Amino acid sequence: MARPMKIDFVSDVSCPWCIIGLRGLEEALARVGDVIDARITFQPFELNPDMSPGGQDIVEHVAQKYGSTPEQLAANREMIRVRAAQVGFTMATSERSRIYNTFDAHRLLHWAELEGCQAALKHALFEAYFTEGRNPSDHDVLVAAAKKAGLDGTAAREVLSSGRYADEVRQAEQLWRSRGINGVPSVVIDGRYLISGGQPPEAFERALRNIAAEAA
Repeated sequence: MARPMKIDFVSDVSCPWCIIGLRGLEEALARVGDVIDARITFQPFELNPDMSPGGQDIVEHVAQKYGSTPEQLAANREMIRVRAAQVGFTMATSERSRIYNTFDAHRLLHWAELEGCQAALKHALFEAYFTEGRNPSDHDVLVAAAKKAGLDGTAAREVLSSGRYADEVRQAEQLWRSRGINGVPSVVIDGRYLISGGQPPEAFERALRNIAAEAA
């Protein structure tokens, strides 16, 4: 019988390593489906909680935040594109891309969990931002992603316009930071084991099998 496993995937929809890690984790879970029955819950983390509504040019942002040069950013972008392609995801960012605030996306993800469509919305949001170059703070973009995920568009817009789930998202962000999560993606297994970073499927598979064996 497959072992039940609770996975908290702490991430941001503007984090490229988060979609790489998620695809890697999902592939690993498909490989270990005979021994693990996993349930993934997406937990909120904002890389740029103070970002202005209009966002910021990515080259300018990375230079200010990390001190990276345009050349370093281009090399990193190409490496991320290759890693994403290896797990079947199209990363279409460029030097003209922008960084945006993602708080409303996390509010919508909180609602989507209640509706049973959180994973589908998470994937739709990653695709909207990284593949289509759309603004994940724009309510029209968020509603379109919700509809793509099988959610009701009118209900999604009402969630966004009403400000619902803001307190719940902030409380969750504070909870995970209080538990020492300062970078994403962070994959927390059964509240006890931490796998950090956008690992390849093989690394996730090894870790998951080890955890399942230890529990047995």
